[in-house]
Amino acid sequence: MTEIVPSLLSADFSILAEQVALMEEAGAKRLHFDVMDGHFVPNLTFGAPVVKSLRDKSSLHFEAHLMVTNPEELLEDFLKAGAETIIVHEEATNHLHGLLNEIKSGGAIAGVSLNPATPLYSVMEIADEWDFLLIMTVNPGFGGQKMIKSALQKVKKAKERIKRDNLLVEVDGGINLDTVRDASNVGTDLLVSGSAIFHSENPVQMFRDLTEKANSNMDS
Repeated sequence: MTEIVPSLLSADFSILAEQVALMEEAGAKRLHFDVMDGHFVPNLTFGAPVVKSLRDKSSLHFEAHLMVTNPEELLEDFLKAGAETIIVHEEATNHLHGLLNEIKSGGAIAGVSLNPATPLYSVMEIADEWDFLLIMTVNPGFGGQKMIKSALQKVKKAKERIKRDNLLVEVDGGINLDTVRDASNVGTDLLVSGSAIFHSENPVQMFRDLTEKANSNMDS
């Protein structure tokens, strides 16, 4: 089953705990934290204190997507804050192998993310070091962008080349009712959606509609 993962980037920050509770009510199993530093990407969001403040208010799986320069400098903070999966960008560090091992040594699942223009082969040499692959289908930095559908081919390639039962492949960017089937049809396990959910009139129903369509055998 393909899971929809709500991204808090598009949530109402003034009532963040309530928004998290709403997603639990909807049936979400995990939450996506888009961490941006205003340097690696042209936007500034939140840091480890926000993750920590919500950790004891939710039983959902927390994944921290570090869209930051020098992610190794923030790693310990997010581990202590309670992030269960930590995703770092191939483009953001010169020592990806070591960083992934640090994440695993800290007790979290180590994920790697690729921007639309970054080829899959750039992380294949160290494929044994990560169990979570995030394919960006927009250029990171802002929510609500149109999906770059050509990037979905990396999902198919990863599934074909890496035969591991524990491998999770996630897509982030432009997931809505018009694109969710395109993203699930290539074999994606997890689909991040922010604007489509939190900017809708009924976020709970939108989450459920996206989940249903992602797992439907029809393109309706």
